[in-house]
Amino acid sequence: MKIAILKERRPHEKRVAASPESVSKFISLGASVIVETGAGDAASLSDDIFVQAGASIAKTAAETCKGADIVLKVQRPMTAAEGHDEIALFSKGQSLACVANALTEGDLVGQLAEKGVSLFAMELVPRISRAQSMDVLSSQANLSGYKAVLDAQEHFGRAMPLMMTAAGTIKPAKVFIMGVGVAGLQAIATAKRLGAVVSATDVRPATEEQVQSLGGEFVAVKDEEFLQAQTDGGYAKEMSDGYKKKQAELIAKTIAQQDIVITTALIPGRPAPVLVTEDMLKSMKPGSVIVDLAVEAGGNCPLSEFGKVVTKHGVTLIGHANVPSRLAETASQLFAKNLLNFLTPMIDQEKGQLTFDMEDEVVTGSLVTRDGAIVNARVKDAVGSAPAKAGKTVKPAATEAPKAAAKKTAAKKASAKKASAKKAAAKKSAAKKTSAKKAAAKKSAPKKGE
Repeated sequence: MKIAILKERRPHEKRVAASPESVSKFISLGASVIVETGAGDAASLSDDIFVQAGASIAKTAAETCKGADIVLKVQRPMTAAEGHDEIALFSKGQSLACVANALTEGDLVGQLAEKGVSLFAMELVPRISRAQSMDVLSSQANLSGYKAVLDAQEHFGRAMPLMMTAAGTIKPAKVFIMGVGVAGLQAIATAKRLGAVVSATDVRPATEEQVQSLGGEFVAVKDEEFLQAQTDGGYAKEMSDGYKKKQAELIAKTIAQQDIVITTALIPGRPAPVLVTEDMLKSMKPGSVIVDLAVEAGGNCPLSEFGKVVTKHGVTLIGHANVPSRLAETASQLFAKNLLNFLTPMIDQEKGQLTFDMEDEVVTGSLVTRDGAIVNARVKDAVGSAPAKAGKTVKPAATEAPKAAAKKTAAKKASAKKASAKKAAAKKSAAKKTSAKKAAAKKSAPKKGE
């Protein structure tokens, strides 16, 4: 069985989908590993390091992929429309594991299905206890939360901790974390270690205890509705307009008192929710900093700019692209371990091949395409079930539905208009006939004295 590691070609990407440790482990399981030359250079992992771990080095991407049973990448392959056709490297029957953004990248999913490639979208690995060690979203988000605090400190004009010196006392910085997921929790922990006064907010009541366990203060409108705001599965429920208004007022008041705000809210397959409005931004002190970790999905602040650090209304907005890649070596090690843990149960050492257990929810949850078809229910709902033909794009169902609805409404209006016009014409015709009959009757009636 041959495992191929491709070099990443997308902008802002420095990670690699393998580490010396993962290569050694794959080889011990009976696989051979081939790495494209230079794949790990940006992550301080040279070709020599991979060779020492037992891998062979290929000079080109085509040579790397040729004959491979499975190809490992960090990000989804580039398409011809993006300027570099990596899809052309794949052959029928091969497998691919990467972060595919499958819920939004319909064109890519369709092309891979048409090629006969089995695609495993690592972002769709179910979040169950058994799959925690395979969860690339968590491993990378953890680093994002850590790096966000360091990036904020870099652009913040004051020291973070309380300092009592002969020259005077320096007050600690106030840091506010919006969203208490993996990234948010790590941001809280890192800011606390740097000596900041930390507070955080989240729509899920269960996160209050997590924030407090790290030494942070939890900010939320804690009424009866809030206490019932979480489903049995741990997800947030939709809140009433009244609660949302009260929460927004509290957050606006809190943000005005902060030195640093870090936003982390993301929704899979959808644009990031707006957490910090322009009015909130204007209320912050000059020199304050906002780190928007959701900038790649549209941003939690509408004024953030992807891949840029900008200043607006006296506040610095940090919108770095691909934050985990800014810690490329560590991020690559964790990502590679996630892939190793994901693939190990699928490797049949006796037969020397990959075997997919279609009864395993980890496999069925992450497998997107197989045997020329889209097989994942979530992806089908998002992008449709038909593979893309050459030059055609599989459009997300979400964008097709409004169009279809609009078309339907227009048709209904046109039909109603026609019916109305027909009715008016019939009424007019009937009126004419009645008028003619009256005139005829008047004419034929005998005159007085005849």
